[in-house]
Amino acid sequence: MTERIPPGGFKDLGPLNWLIAKGGARGIRRPRFSLMNVLGRHRLMFLAWLPLSAYLLYAGKLSRRDAEVVILRVAHLRDSEYELQQHRRLARSRGLDKETQARIFEGPDAEGLAEKERVLITATDEFVVTRGVSPETWQQLSRHFSKPQLIEFCLLAAQYDGLAATISTLGVPLDFPD
Repeated sequence: MTERIPPGGFKDLGPLNWLIAKGGARGIRRPRFSLMNVLGRHRLMFLAWLPLSAYLLYAGKLSRRDAEVVILRVAHLRDSEYELQQHRRLARSRGLDKETQARIFEGPDAEGLAEKERVLITATDEFVVTRGVSPETWQQLSRHFSKPQLIEFCLLAAQYDGLAATISTLGVPLDFPD
């Protein structure tokens, strides 16, 4: 992959974005958090994007486990190695072991998935592929999630779908290249 916009340093990011990127790098235990070092080059947009991204990832109304099911499925559908590398690790800390992750990648018909996981995967597939969710799938999703959680599901799937496209388009280098 060609880096169209390479990760920036202190001068490119400015002091605040540089500190945020350094904190993120520490969190993933890497010398650099490439996504932050690229997006941080647009100083104000980065600061606007970051709170929503952090909310969806760490504090949303969906359980952290359910959020990771959606994120992993989007990353799989979009073939986003960057997102997969980041979220395979995070998902394990949120109760999604390697076997469960393999089932998520296999799809909603994989053996061993819970009903809620099947519905989340089906809804994610529809959202990403067709840009919507069918009435039947929405009805199933509504049995498991509140209205605020349903809104969050849409924004979470859209956020990670758009992020996968952005990462690919900008050529963001992997943080875990090995």
